[in-house]
Amino acid sequence: MNTKTMIAVLLVGLGIVVLAYSGINFTTPGKPVNFLGIHIETTESHFIPPVVGVLALVGGITLLLVNPRRAA
Repeated sequence: MNTKTMIAVLLVGLGIVVLAYSGINFTTPGKPVNFLGIHIETTESHFIPPVVGVLALVGGITLLLVNPRRAA
């Protein structure tokens, strides 16, 4: 399996997962806050919209179907 095929399969798989869950929410650690001697941990929320899943799916399928022409 060459690199192009592996990337295409990965894009198709990720596109299907994002569409199956109607977008993906995840959180990452944010900046800690120290206020009057109190240490507060924060988080940042992120969202991957379904349109990104559609783009990944279309891009992966396109990579699988397009054959590059060799220069003569």
